[in-house]
Amino acid sequence: MATNTYTATVSYAGDEFFIGTPPSGHAQVIDTNGDRKAAPTPVEMLLVAVAGCTAADVISILLKKRQQVTDYRVDITGTRAEDHPRKFTAFHINHIVHGRSVSEKAVADAIELSDTKYCSVAATVRPTAAITTSYEIVEA
Repeated sequence: MATNTYTATVSYAGDEFFIGTPPSGHAQVIDTNGDRKAAPTPVEMLLVAVAGCTAADVISILLKKRQQVTDYRVDITGTRAEDHPRKFTAFHINHIVHGRSVSEKAVADAIELSDTKYCSVAATVRPTAAITTSYEIVEA
Protein backbone atom coordinates (compact mmCIF):
# COMPACT_ATOMS: atom_id res chain seq x y z
CA MET A 1 0.00 0.00 0.00
CA ALA A 2 1.26 3.49 -0.83
CA THR A 3 2.51 5.50 2.14
CA ASN A 4 0.25 8.43 1.24
CA THR A 5 -2.92 6.35 1.50
CA TYR A 6 -4.97 6.42 4.71
CA THR A 7 -7.73 4.01 5.64
CA ALA A 8 -10.43 4.44 8.27
CA THR A 9 -13.53 2.43 9.11
CA VAL A 10 -16.94 3.65 10.28
CA SER A 11 -19.27 1.00 11.71
CA TYR A 12 -22.94 1.42 12.58
CA ALA A 13 -23.53 0.89 16.31
CA GLY A 14 -27.32 1.34 16.32
CA ASP A 15 -29.59 4.22 17.40
CA GLU A 16 -27.89 6.72 15.04
CA PHE A 17 -24.45 6.06 16.57
CA PHE A 18 -21.37 5.05 14.64
CA ILE A 19 -17.87 4.09 15.72
CA GLY A 20 -15.15 5.68 13.61
CA THR A 21 -11.73 4.05 13.70
CA PRO A 22 -8.98 6.13 12.07
CA PRO A 23 -5.58 4.75 11.02
CA SER A 24 -4.23 5.35 14.55
CA GLY A 25 -6.75 2.83 15.88
CA HIS A 26 -8.24 5.24 18.44
CA ALA A 27 -11.97 4.73 18.05
CA GLN A 28 -14.31 7.73 18.21
CA VAL A 29 -18.05 7.60 18.82
CA ILE A 30 -20.03 9.60 16.26
CA ASP A 31 -23.62 10.70 16.92
CA THR A 32 -25.68 11.48 13.82
CA ASN A 33 -28.69 12.55 15.93
CA GLY A 34 -27.79 16.22 16.18
CA ASP A 35 -30.37 16.91 18.90
CA ARG A 36 -29.00 14.31 21.31
CA LYS A 37 -25.43 15.70 21.46
CA ALA A 38 -24.06 12.49 23.01
CA ALA A 39 -20.95 12.56 20.79
CA PRO A 40 -19.63 14.77 17.99
CA THR A 41 -21.35 14.71 14.62
CA PRO A 42 -19.25 14.33 11.46
CA VAL A 43 -19.69 18.07 10.79
CA GLU A 44 -18.46 18.94 14.29
CA MET A 45 -15.46 16.65 13.80
CA LEU A 46 -14.56 18.53 10.60
CA LEU A 47 -14.63 21.82 12.51
CA VAL A 48 -12.29 20.38 15.15
CA ALA A 49 -10.06 18.84 12.45
CA VAL A 50 -9.51 22.22 10.75
CA ALA A 51 -8.73 23.89 14.10
CA GLY A 52 -6.58 21.01 15.34
CA CYS A 53 -4.49 20.90 12.18
CA THR A 54 -3.63 24.59 12.23
CA ALA A 55 -3.14 24.57 16.03
CA ALA A 56 -0.56 21.78 15.75
CA ASP A 57 1.32 23.72 13.06
CA VAL A 58 1.24 27.06 14.87
CA ILE A 59 2.38 25.79 18.27
CA SER A 60 5.16 23.77 16.65
CA ILE A 61 6.41 26.82 14.72
CA LEU A 62 6.18 29.10 17.78
CA LEU A 63 8.18 26.65 19.88
CA LYS A 64 10.80 26.29 17.13
CA LYS A 65 11.04 30.10 17.13
CA ARG A 66 11.71 29.83 20.89
CA GLN A 67 8.60 31.78 21.84
CA GLN A 68 7.71 31.51 25.53
CA VAL A 69 4.14 30.24 25.09
CA THR A 70 2.42 29.41 28.38
CA ASP A 71 -1.05 28.63 26.97
CA TYR A 72 -2.53 28.40 23.50
CA ARG A 73 -6.07 27.95 22.21
CA VAL A 74 -7.78 28.05 18.84
CA ASP A 75 -11.43 29.08 18.50
CA ILE A 76 -13.05 28.25 15.17
CA THR A 77 -16.38 29.36 13.71
CA GLY A 78 -17.79 27.63 10.66
CA THR A 79 -20.55 29.02 8.45
CA ARG A 80 -22.69 26.52 6.56
CA ALA A 81 -24.90 26.95 3.51
CA GLU A 82 -28.66 26.92 4.13
CA ASP A 83 -29.39 24.47 1.31
CA HIS A 84 -28.40 20.80 1.28
CA PRO A 85 -25.77 19.47 1.39
CA ARG A 86 -25.24 22.42 3.83
CA LYS A 87 -21.49 22.46 3.22
CA PHE A 88 -19.20 24.82 5.08
CA THR A 89 -18.74 28.01 3.07
CA ALA A 90 -16.40 29.78 5.50
CA PHE A 91 -14.25 29.24 8.57
CA HIS A 92 -12.85 31.88 10.89
CA ILE A 93 -9.96 30.76 13.05
CA ASN A 94 -8.86 32.86 16.05
CA HIS A 95 -5.57 31.95 17.71
CA ILE A 96 -5.19 32.99 21.37
CA VAL A 97 -1.55 32.86 22.47
CA HIS A 98 -0.58 33.42 26.11
CA GLY A 99 3.07 33.86 26.95
CA ARG A 100 5.98 36.01 27.96
CA SER A 101 7.13 38.60 25.41
CA VAL A 102 5.63 36.63 22.51
CA SER A 103 6.54 38.26 19.20
CA GLU A 104 3.57 39.45 17.16
CA LYS A 105 5.58 38.79 13.98
CA ALA A 106 6.31 35.20 15.10
CA VAL A 107 2.59 34.56 15.68
CA ALA A 108 1.55 36.15 12.37
CA ASP A 109 4.26 34.24 10.47
CA ALA A 110 3.33 30.92 12.13
CA ILE A 111 -0.34 31.38 11.22
CA GLU A 112 0.60 32.35 7.65
CA LEU A 113 2.84 29.27 7.25
CA SER A 114 0.12 26.97 8.56
CA ASP A 115 -2.51 28.61 6.36
CA THR A 116 -0.51 28.62 3.13
CA LYS A 117 1.92 25.70 3.43
CA TYR A 118 1.40 23.13 6.18
CA CYS A 119 -2.23 22.56 7.22
CA SER A 120 -3.48 19.71 5.03
CA VAL A 121 -7.02 19.87 6.46
CA ALA A 122 -7.36 23.57 5.60
CA ALA A 123 -5.94 22.88 2.14
CA THR A 124 -8.58 20.17 1.67
CA VAL A 125 -11.55 22.40 2.58
CA ARG A 126 -10.23 25.64 1.07
CA PRO A 127 -11.41 25.00 -2.50
CA THR A 128 -15.03 25.33 -1.29
CA ALA A 129 -14.73 27.32 1.95
CA ALA A 130 -13.03 30.64 2.64
CA ILE A 131 -10.69 30.62 5.63
CA THR A 132 -9.93 33.79 7.58
CA THR A 133 -7.70 34.07 10.64
CA SER A 134 -7.05 36.41 13.54
CA TYR A 135 -4.99 36.25 16.68
CA GLU A 136 -4.66 37.65 20.18
CA ILE A 137 -1.50 37.71 22.26
CA VAL A 138 -1.99 37.80 26.03
CA GLU A 139 1.03 38.66 28.17
CA ALA A 140 1.47 36.07 30.94
